[in-house]
Formats: sequence, C-alpha cells, structure tokens
Amino acid sequence: MFDIFIKTHFAGAHHLRDYPGDCEQPHGHNWKVEVTVRATELDRYGMGIDFKILKKIVKEVIDKLDHHDLNTLPYFQDKNPSSEHISRFIYDDIQPKLRDDRYALYSVTVYETDTQGLTYYGK
Repeated sequence: MFDIFIKTHFAGAHHLRDYPGDCEQPHGHNWKVEVTVRATELDRYGMGIDFKILKKIVKEVIDKLDHHDLNTLPYFQDKNPSSEHISRFIYDDIQPKLRDDRYALYSVTVYETDTQGLTYYGK
C-alpha cells in the first residue's frame, strides 16, 4: 500500500457566523492543504498515481477557494467556512475524480496555521 500526497495552499477570507469570539469578524488565512491518495498497486511505470495528474485535479478545487471570501461561495451559504468544512469541500470535490482500480482519495489535511489543522477522511 502506498500513500501519495501533494501539498498546496490558498489564501482566503472568511468569518464564522455566530461564533462567540474574534473569528466572527472577517479575517483571512493562508491555508495549507495536503491531499493524500492511497494506492494498492502501482501502474506499469511504477507509480501509484502520477503527481502531474494529482496536482491538476487538486488545483481545480483550490482555484475555487483561492483569493475568495469563502462566506460568499454557494457551498458555505448554509454552513460556516471552518477548516473542517473546507476540508470536506475539497474532499467531496476531488473524491469522484480520484477513483481507479488501483487508488482512491484517502484524506485531506487543512492547516489554518503552521501549528494547527485537521485531517478529513471522508464519510
């Protein structure tokens, strides 16, 4: 079994509605994101998934978040754009695109800062 991952990042603004503290005010983060694919077999080139393919798929969803006010995006109209919901948004967007007989999306890790974050493994 192989876990193949890429790291990327995006900048965005958000606020947490009805949050009892400073995060209720509009503010921004430079989120870091790690996407991991688990491969059970290698292809004829000796790869679980080509990094080029993984980066392209992840870039498509990151571009939907980068330099946006996340609260204005349709996905976040009825839920706070917390790191937890951001990780689920990324996961749900790319999961159908990363299915193969040999591999599947395993997890999405989102770092709000260098020292705090979370990992979402799907439903």
